[in-house]
Amino acid sequence: MVEENQNELNGQQGLEGVEVNQVLTGTVSRVDEKQALIDVGYKYEGILPISEVSSLHIEKVADVLSEGQEIQVKVIRLDQEKDEMIVSKRAVDAEKAWDELQGKFESGEVFDAVIADSVKGGLVVDLGVRGFIPASHVERHFVEDFSDYKGRTLSVKVIELDKEKNKVILSHRAVLEEEANKQKQAVLENLEPGAVIEGTVQRLTDFGAFVDVGGVDGLVHISEIAWTHVDKPSDVLKEGDKVNVKVLKVDKANERISLSIKATLAGPWEQAADNFKIGDVVKGTVKRLVSFGAFVEVAPGVEGLVHISQIANRHIGTPDEVLKEGEEVNVKILDFNPGEERMSLSIREVQDEKQKQETKKEVAAYQADENNVGMGVTIGDRMGDLLKKFKS
Repeated sequence: MVEENQNELNGQQGLEGVEVNQVLTGTVSRVDEKQALIDVGYKYEGILPISEVSSLHIEKVADVLSEGQEIQVKVIRLDQEKDEMIVSKRAVDAEKAWDELQGKFESGEVFDAVIADSVKGGLVVDLGVRGFIPASHVERHFVEDFSDYKGRTLSVKVIELDKEKNKVILSHRAVLEEEANKQKQAVLENLEPGAVIEGTVQRLTDFGAFVDVGGVDGLVHISEIAWTHVDKPSDVLKEGDKVNVKVLKVDKANERISLSIKATLAGPWEQAADNFKIGDVVKGTVKRLVSFGAFVEVAPGVEGLVHISQIANRHIGTPDEVLKEGEEVNVKILDFNPGEERMSLSIREVQDEKQKQETKKEVAAYQADENNVGMGVTIGDRMGDLLKKFKS
């Protein structure tokens, strides 16, 4: 009742009793394009210019205020002769904002802010005062175009505050980095050597590939990419690839993770167990010559030994008498133990078998050639010649 009587009394008088910097509560009585009239309970209404509506630039007062809306304003100028009172909503909002922002700055509080506009160099928000998010603090990655950020809500924290310079610097990137760091610590705590997980190739270097395994990048050294030799990681991988990796080592103190793609794949000897068996004749490449024989690669990562006694069907002093590195040869598998990664091979047996086959063909040909008998050459004579050839 007392307040109603006071408002009635105020409404009967001009601007007596009103002081500059006084904060009044009023109701928006009219909204024009560039100003609004505020009924604060006095005979004369307060004039709220568009420049005093918001801390940010606005095109029309109606973008922010509507008739009947209750607001608080501060008296910033009085003209008793004209019975004119200029008020500011922006000043009241700013005073409240500075107190709140100071608390958030000191505590490191994360809060939501609606992007009011994008400008050169970053984004602007209205916090009661103008807040600015520099381009480098919008995301963790580079952003070229900020036009689609207007109207979006971002979680931010205050990283710089200066009331005298009217400076409020915010960061969304800092929030993202804190979240990423928490996630990273959780991943490091839960990862155990031996675990096989899915990851995404993030970037490639000359010495390996960095793979994201849940917010943390682990290194797949170039030697752990494949069972075969890899010259450059980019030869077999590309950024964005989904890969299975095995955790080799977790260094929580230094936040490093060693991974292997190779360890998740069947090894060359495991694959060889499905592809080769004793008695098979296969093609291979001479990789190394040693005094006691030659190592021949029959599949990527699978080498077998051709003992010097199995290189030729005649006596040789050293393997390089008949073989050279890089040469392709046919070999027969004499013994095969994939568990011990051991394979014994023979070139001589392939040659002997080939010679036997040729001899059989010749024998068959002469047996079918009855004309040879009429020419004084008996089949028995020819058979003897062929047997001598085979033994030699």
